Amino acid sequence: MLRLGEKTFNQQEKAFSFEWLETNGIGGFASGTVAGALTRRYHGLLTAAAKPPLGRITMLSKFEETLWIGSDAFELSANRYPEKIHPQGYEFLKAFQLDPFPKWTYEVNGLRLVKSVFMVHGINSAVCRWQLETPDADARLELRPLVSFTDYHHLQRRDPNFDTTVNLSDGRMSICPYADMPELFLAHNADAATETGHWYFNIELDIERERGFDFHEDLYQPVALSFGLSEPAVVIASTDADTAADYAEIYEKEELRRRKALQKRAGSDSPFTGQLVAAADQFIVKRGKGNTIIAGYPWFSDWGRDTMISLPGLTIATGRLDVARQILAEYARHISQGMIPNRFPDEGDTADYNTVDATLWYIEAVRAYAKASGDEAFVRDEVYEKLADIIAWHVRGTRHNIHVDTDGLLYAGGPGEQLTWMDAKIGDKVITPRTGKPVEIQALWYNALRTMADLAGLFGHDEDRPRFSAMADLAKLSFNGVFWNEAEQCLFDVVENGHRDASVRPNQLLAISLHYPILEEKHWQTVLEKAEKELLTPVGLRSLSPKDPQYIPFYKGSPFDRDSAYHQGTVWGWLIGPFVDAYRRVHTDSEDVGNSEDIEKRIGHLLTGFKEHLKQAGIGQISEIFDAEPPHTPRGCPAQAWSVAEVLRITLSKDLQEK
Repeated sequence: MLRLGEKTFNQQEKAFSFEWLETNGIGGFASGTVAGALTRRYHGLLTAAAKPPLGRITMLSKFEETLWIGSDAFELSANRYPEKIHPQGYEFLKAFQLDPFPKWTYEVNGLRLVKSVFMVHGINSAVCRWQLETPDADARLELRPLVSFTDYHHLQRRDPNFDTTVNLSDGRMSICPYADMPELFLAHNADAATETGHWYFNIELDIERERGFDFHEDLYQPVALSFGLSEPAVVIASTDADTAADYAEIYEKEELRRRKALQKRAGSDSPFTGQLVAAADQFIVKRGKGNTIIAGYPWFSDWGRDTMISLPGLTIATGRLDVARQILAEYARHISQGMIPNRFPDEGDTADYNTVDATLWYIEAVRAYAKASGDEAFVRDEVYEKLADIIAWHVRGTRHNIHVDTDGLLYAGGPGEQLTWMDAKIGDKVITPRTGKPVEIQALWYNALRTMADLAGLFGHDEDRPRFSAMADLAKLSFNGVFWNEAEQCLFDVVENGHRDASVRPNQLLAISLHYPILEEKHWQTVLEKAEKELLTPVGLRSLSPKDPQYIPFYKGSPFDRDSAYHQGTVWGWLIGPFVDAYRRVHTDSEDVGNSEDIEKRIGHLLTGFKEHLKQAGIGQISEIFDAEPPHTPRGCPAQAWSVAEVLRITLSKDLQEK
């Protein structure tokens, strides 16, 4: 359980900065601030996935909540309007906790009201509940739902085409403002439901303003629901017409069974890893007949690169090998010209094949799954031939000028293209040009070739094994000849036609950290020391050394400013994974037990910043990025899959647990 106490909410700025998240396993989600105010266009109690895992529509944005004690009204919600915050219900907030889903405790005139929200796995439903700790006959609750009905990337403004028709019946209400959108159903146990019909104008969204986007929204309030509080007030918002307000049954299924089963399966009794296991589950969603991984909440969809980097931590480390297999099988269905898709668009059915590393990470994910599961049959019968075809396409050349050069190294890209994970681009301006032979791509390519040689030998493909091994040998020989930067005692970041980019970046760690390291062992320690000295922070690694003239210390400002800083110093949480893998490889001596314990103690210390971060930004989650300089303010998505995955993987891999 994560808990924030009363002191957290004393300042409005703090109260508005903490965010919570609930997800439903099919791409839908609920999110907001702990204070109850909307600060992003993506905040809402029900953002439904109309075409799982995408087609997301923000339907129910929030409730305006009023607690009546006799004839006195106390507003518990909060909104920012131009030059005014009204109401300021967070002033009554005494505690917020994840136990395991979001719960708020308000105290008004000696009465304590507990609110909780959770989503039901597998359907677009959000369950909301309000309960007095000690029932009081004079207390009543009025709820006024505010609805949006927009694509979740957009904002609602009062629209003459918005159909305000409301259908009211006993314990039910529904509304469908647009014919091409799902209908919203509210099942409730209110004593009375009264049609109202008001627009709330010019609600201001703080984070959208900070990001340089439109930040005003209008929301429609169709009804008022009135509850006596002798028993809990329950509202279930859903796209399912058969939804009924049976809280106890849904709670039993969703919380007591499914969520506890996930913790048991992961086999961790640490509060830290237990929270990460819960966080990990929020990214795993259905796609087609299988599963995929949402890259981050609230705005990302499922990306091939993020999915494959995240898969070992989110699924294998947590004992969900069946999910890992389903994800690998689902992506295998979409392989085209030797590439897995990097992105499934929100609109349309055409996937984007615009990355050089996602497919190589796919091969590493297959290797990790095979090792953990022993499921040779799946790899042999369903995947191996596709992996061999991937190698063949890379050798002869595929999209985006991706091909093996005469030196055995992998070349990718052309003018204006960004194919690696450092992919920021503003219009035609490439922020971090990496066309040619990026260092981590060579590491991934070599790792893939060695993996394929192993699989070929395991499955009796005698003609393939020596070929893959010879290709790997050539790649390693060439790599160590051209990538070593003697002046900086580390690796060049990109090599292209005689030009070698000496930017000191974390990408070089993959030459040590992957299962098959391409870098000669004699250079491991100096590369690691360089990364530790110039890149390591308490919450991940900087994307560029502070000594570089292109270094940008803070990720803030306009969209142009932020994109310019994205990979030019900004800290990325997921990079702690490669760093720790490299650290273990360099320092671990299996025959020296004391040394091994010291190493794990040091690694545990490296994770302290992430433990503290669980109570910042997205509560219980790990953010996408952080400022490069102290205090390393969280930025970007407040919940990022590969950030959680890599911290969880390196934690569970050595059973680093708080006792």
